[in-house]
Amino acid sequence: MTAQSRITAVLGPTNTGKTHYAIERMLAHRTGVIGLPLRLLAREVYDRIVALRGPSVVALVTGEERIVPERTQYWVATVEAMPEGTGADFLAIDEIQLCADPERGHVFTDRLLNARGQHETLFLGAETMRNAIAALVPKAQFLRRERFSELIHAGSKKISRMPPRSAIVGFSVENVYAIAELIRRQKGGCAVVMGALSPRTRNAQVALYQNGDVDYLVATDAIGMGLNLDIKHVAFSALSKFDGRRMRPLWPNELAQIAGRAGRHTQNGSFGVTGEARPLPEEVAEAIVENRFDPVARLQWRNSRLDFGTPERLIAALEAHAEGELLTRVRESDDLHALKSLSGLPELRARIRDSRDVKLLWDVCRIPDFRGISGAEHAGLLERIFGFLHHGGRVPDDWLARQVRRIDRTDGDIDTLSKRLAYIRTWTYVAQRTGWVADEPHWRAQTRAVEDRLSDALHGALTQRFVDRRTSVLLRRLKQKESLVAEVNDKGEVTVEGQFVGRLEGFRFRQDASASPDEAKTLRQAALVALAPEFHLRADRFYNAPDTELDFTEQGGLMWGEHAVGKLVAGADPLKPGIDAFVDEEAGPDVIEKVRRRLQHFIDRRVATLFEPLLNLQRDETLTGLTRGFAFRMVEAMGVLSRDGVAQEVKELDQEARSALRKHGIRFGQFTIFMPLLLKPAPTRLRMVLWSLSSNLDEFPESPPPGLVTIPVMQGVSDEVHRLAGYRPAGTRAIRIDMLERLADQIRSEDTRAGFEAKADMLSITGTTLEQFADLMQGLGYRAEKGERPKVKASAATAEQPTETAAESAADTAVDMTAGSAAQNAEESAPGTASETAAPETPADPPVAEAPREAPEAQPAETKADTAADTPTEPQADTPAGTEAGKEAPDAASAEVETEVFYTFTWAPRRRPGGRPRGDRPQQAGDGARGRGGKPGGGSKGKHGGKPGGKGGGKGGPRHDGPKTFEARPPRKEKPIDPDNPFAAALMGLKTKK
Repeated sequence: MTAQSRITAVLGPTNTGKTHYAIERMLAHRTGVIGLPLRLLAREVYDRIVALRGPSVVALVTGEERIVPERTQYWVATVEAMPEGTGADFLAIDEIQLCADPERGHVFTDRLLNARGQHETLFLGAETMRNAIAALVPKAQFLRRERFSELIHAGSKKISRMPPRSAIVGFSVENVYAIAELIRRQKGGCAVVMGALSPRTRNAQVALYQNGDVDYLVATDAIGMGLNLDIKHVAFSALSKFDGRRMRPLWPNELAQIAGRAGRHTQNGSFGVTGEARPLPEEVAEAIVENRFDPVARLQWRNSRLDFGTPERLIAALEAHAEGELLTRVRESDDLHALKSLSGLPELRARIRDSRDVKLLWDVCRIPDFRGISGAEHAGLLERIFGFLHHGGRVPDDWLARQVRRIDRTDGDIDTLSKRLAYIRTWTYVAQRTGWVADEPHWRAQTRAVEDRLSDALHGALTQRFVDRRTSVLLRRLKQKESLVAEVNDKGEVTVEGQFVGRLEGFRFRQDASASPDEAKTLRQAALVALAPEFHLRADRFYNAPDTELDFTEQGGLMWGEHAVGKLVAGADPLKPGIDAFVDEEAGPDVIEKVRRRLQHFIDRRVATLFEPLLNLQRDETLTGLTRGFAFRMVEAMGVLSRDGVAQEVKELDQEARSALRKHGIRFGQFTIFMPLLLKPAPTRLRMVLWSLSSNLDEFPESPPPGLVTIPVMQGVSDEVHRLAGYRPAGTRAIRIDMLERLADQIRSEDTRAGFEAKADMLSITGTTLEQFADLMQGLGYRAEKGERPKVKASAATAEQPTETAAESAADTAVDMTAGSAAQNAEESAPGTASETAAPETPADPPVAEAPREAPEAQPAETKADTAADTPTEPQADTPAGTEAGKEAPDAASAEVETEVFYTFTWAPRRRPGGRPRGDRPQQAGDGARGRGGKPGGGSKGKHGGKPGGKGGGKGGPRHDGPKTFEARPPRKEKPIDPDNPFAAALMGLKTKK
């Protein structure tokens, strides 16, 4: 040091620009050295100087990193790694108040006492060092710098209420991680900065914060050592820390060092506490604000004049007592503890022969315990390294490669990666020592590459765990009031600025369920802001979409493709339902109204199309009187009306009225009066929904699957529901009403008093087995008697076919003609298969088994046609087995007798409480009037016990042209034939034949 060397102590609180001033002063000289307290801060200052002078003249030296160009002019180093004997013109020590630190203070004290620049020396630090520097360095000059901004005490704040650009300080890894996780859930994420991080990881985390990707920083007290960050508020989560030996309260000046990170340059900052930390005492808070602290009374010191004669002499030199009142001997450090442990080993002690061995042992003992596992394990590693260096002068490449290879893995969680990073720092330190490895450039590059990979992996793990990229990006864009770009793909997935936020289902935004409740508000806010244009575009597409893209569900929902866009609600008229559109309020009233109008148009057109016959009936102004009233009943029943409920009204309708109603497609069946076109699946489905709406049901009954003739009776629903679905309950099953009318036509030709058996056509029409048919018939009011008999084989069932009479031919002709016209109607109306045909128009008289008995009267022309068509004919060869099986049966002795089950059905009306049977037996051929004996048709019973239509005289004998009828009153005048009656042609044909 020259006589002209100047020593200056630049003292003051944080945010006074001391470090910046030191860099300016160093660059004003040709060469210089600056010592910094942390590897992280050393890297930051190195990058700043490289940006100003270039990498070719700037060196970086830390315990684990060494970048030394050939033409080095400026050295940036940690205080422990500062090069000695460089003869630099300038020298600076930052954070000189660390001379009082129990762990590292002796290193800073040694630099204070012994390190000098040739022309200028700067000591940078807190005002508390003024007295100590003045006493130990008498020639020092003092320069006080004032803080650029004010520091304000803000008291206690919850983490959920922490303002943006805040740093929350913890003093343990567990505490830091817990706070970071909480902030991620509530604020979208944070950056994490700890002293144990590598410079690469730390810089990546700081970049997250500085770039605005996150608004919060969680850190240890490492941020108090000169890290220049854009922090507005500092919150302490604890007021004590573990100093390596015990938990102790933080000193006021330590709190001030950290709190001073808030408010950079001229921007004011604030500090306070959060979490479980107790409020700061008023006097401590005032001291921090005013920067008033007790001066440092003791500096940590360790003898730097070491004696390498023997291990004992080296230990004695390290334990020498300090001289003076300001200096105190440092407590036993890790390197001294390792030296004592190794020197006590007999095998290792035997290897030490001279001072070079002692110095080598001391250099090995100074390897920091980065792993922090245990003192004994660390001592074992040092013993191994010393053995390599003492025996061969180098650490073997193969052994070092195995150690590095074991660590070179980037899988695992944060803790695993942090441990590997700590392990690689040991080998990075070894590779940086001159002469310890054979190929120094290779191992320095190798260990640095592994550290970089682990650092990147750790940064990724920290970011994945503590940063919600989606929320942080959206928050930043919202804060900057930038327009957000939303995209909706063909799956309905919504991304805002490339971040998945949820799905757009119709006109409702369904937020991503993986978001926490704290994130949900931010995500929804960002998504709806970005989706505003998309709602309008989608509403336009929906309004112009064809009706084929829309549909309604059986529960009244309205669908656009696979998305629900609304639901039907009850209106004043059952055929005019209202609309409740499913649109988010944030979409705006214009979008809501446009969607509602489009849905209303759709359902109105659907009702008009499917219920066209019913609406035409409703609008027909030519209908008057009883006819109009009956039309109103049909509209009210939505096209399907049970006949027993309107028997009197039907009786009062004349032929002209019925003709007017038939023009609208109304069919008068024995059980149901209905409009065949409204029995198709689509009108039936709509009818069920509209009726459920008008009945204010919470759950709508669903229409049966199309094409089924019978279905199981729906439990828990009324007969009215079955009727609206197009079915009539009968026993355990319900039969479709149009097929029931066809069955009634076939039963009409049977003798229901004497009994009849099921024909194959009956089973075919109903699509049932014999047992199911028996149950169905019992449900219709018949008694089913089960029996067994020998089964007639096909070879024995040969019978001569009788000759048809003229009357039979005429009846068959009428049946063929009416069946033809009915088949055409069936193709349009029946919801069943193509083979099913509709029954011909049934008589206007009361229905079978339901309507009350009527007095005999002359039948109208259409009834006569039906009666003629249904007149029983001569038994045919295909008569059910058993009627005449005895005549042609084979010899029972030559073959085993097989039996078959059969049912005999007879009319068994249910009686009313007064004792009178409910309704009359089903109308059949010849029932227009009764004979004196009360026998139908006035004829005698058949040969086999009253079988309807039995043979007259014998086999093949002639039969009468028709049943004889007798009346006690004169015959009534026949009504004229209705020319609009579809059976007019058949009736005219019958009259001609007669």
